[in-house]
Amino acid sequence: MQMPVAAEPKMRYLCSVSMTVPPFRPARLLSFDFDGTLHNPAENPPVSPALFALLEELRDTHQAAWGINTGRSLEYLLEGLAESRFPSLPDFIIAREREIFFLASDHTWQADEEWNQRCEREIAQLLLDSADLMNEIRHLVKERTGAEWIEQPGEPAGIIARTETEMAWIVSQIETRVPPTSALGWQRNSIYLRFGDLAFQKGSSLARVAHCLGIAPAGIFAIGDSHNDLEMLDHGTAAMIACPANSVPEISAHVNAQGGYLCRQSYSAGAVEALRHFFS
Repeated sequence: MQMPVAAEPKMRYLCSVSMTVPPFRPARLLSFDFDGTLHNPAENPPVSPALFALLEELRDTHQAAWGINTGRSLEYLLEGLAESRFPSLPDFIIAREREIFFLASDHTWQADEEWNQRCEREIAQLLLDSADLMNEIRHLVKERTGAEWIEQPGEPAGIIARTETEMAWIVSQIETRVPPTSALGWQRNSIYLRFGDLAFQKGSSLARVAHCLGIAPAGIFAIGDSHNDLEMLDHGTAAMIACPANSVPEISAHVNAQGGYLCRQSYSAGAVEALRHFFS
């Protein structure tokens, strides 16, 4: 699973400034992480065609809208959808765990401007208020690890480690330095980490999409495999939660503790398995 914070490919689709919702009123909401949950670069094709057939079936039988909830930027995800040979586009995308976009009838991506601007504004202010702590963490990373510190548009503060072991050590050091009362949070995914506000992550963003569409947690399915999926895989957000067999141990334990579904299969085959479990 990836959460790139470096330079990304050029966007292929237009993105407008207003918010809309899918062209039909859904009764169910399906939320998928991308890398590691649907997308497996070692497979050809990277996503099982059986998934797309099932999504069309669930749209007809359960009025289910579906979307991607990812650490990738919108631009980078759209590249991934094309490379993975998606025959159709999702109804919504949550990019960078927080930026919400809905698919319009002309296949442009329309932003939930109120939410997205609030995220950007509050995260920027939080990082400014936490400048001393962020400087301490930056110094730690540069002086004691070989990890790369990232600061660029859309990624005001992030880290790319050389290995998952190195990232685990960095996270352990961050945890000892951030006060329990702080709103400063981070989203970790393999060797990638981005800083942000605890209020804006995959779970709260999915809840915002559900609110826009008028869908309660009982009608929401979510599946993910890595650390930044934790908030999304929570019964307060989605009643139907699952993780593929290739999930990191912390996610498998988290889903199991809530009585969620642990797939026997990996990647998109696991997603198909989980959907059939909940919607049989």
